[in-house]
Amino acid sequence: MTTKSVRPGGLARFFIERRNTRLAALLFFILLAANIWLNPARFMPHNWGSVLGLAAPLLLASLAMTIPFLAGRGSIDVSVGPLMGLINVIIVKGLIMAAGVTSPLIIVPAALLIGLASGALNGFLAAILRIQPIVATLGTYLIYAGLALTVLPSPSGSVPAWLAALAGPWSILPVGLAVLLWLLVKRLPYYDLLMATGSDDRAAYTSGVDVPAVRFVAYLLAGVFASLAALSLTALIGSGDPNIGPGYTLIAIAAVALGGVGLAGGVGGMTAAFLGAADIFLLQSMLTAFNVSTFVLQMAYGAVLVLAVCLNSEKLKHLFKARAVPR
Repeated sequence: MTTKSVRPGGLARFFIERRNTRLAALLFFILLAANIWLNPARFMPHNWGSVLGLAAPLLLASLAMTIPFLAGRGSIDVSVGPLMGLINVIIVKGLIMAAGVTSPLIIVPAALLIGLASGALNGFLAAILRIQPIVATLGTYLIYAGLALTVLPSPSGSVPAWLAALAGPWSILPVGLAVLLWLLVKRLPYYDLLMATGSDDRAAYTSGVDVPAVRFVAYLLAGVFASLAALSLTALIGSGDPNIGPGYTLIAIAAVALGGVGLAGGVGGMTAAFLGAADIFLLQSMLTAFNVSTFVLQMAYGAVLVLAVCLNSEKLKHLFKARAVPR
């Protein structure tokens, strides 16, 4: 008589298979319950589209930040936030205000092309020239921030109705496009190469993997997801603002770390990025309900980042395992 092993399903299977996201998933349910208790009307089903519109820029920025991290060996793109701001002002000032262009057939491809160009630049600097990624993308961070202020020194302008609608129920479009793109990437051989490179780039290289090319493509993907985040951000604020983009860099890094993405590479993905971003968004929403100042919010983001990095530290995990072993 043979016995069949029973495989857990639903949430139990999720927690078993995704160990690095357990903390983020648990925190998500706690923060969601707290937010529903504090402001039940905001989280009613008919408001879900608006809530997604508010969270969409952070969700997509976190996904953009995740891809380079997966490539390992210190790969990071701190220019994601300023790139969002630069695309925002180019759309509003350069296309809508100056050229009178309002068609999505022009605005959306233009945003994606700018994101691809940024990804190519960062990838060339970090993956091909092998400049330290933090230094290379910090340089583009400053360039994009300066360009945004040059194009549009102060907040102004407005967006067409179709773009503003992306801050409401139609916010599912940029987020859904990002999800579909990620699922497509996961079905390609490139995904296995990316995770192998992030886990051990030397072993991947000796196996014949073109490590610089894998990392270059990771930056390209980061640029694409950042452009989708910029479209969501533009829809959310309804105007051009050169100062709002850079703030997303720190928040996105905190979200990625909290979600369980391995900052050393090879661990994590879209689920981890979205969970971490959702946690940050819900934490922000809860603190805002208590009329907490922006300074306290900044401290909260920093505390979350430090706590998440510590909890995901391999040394700390080994320490807890060593103490858990009975003597």
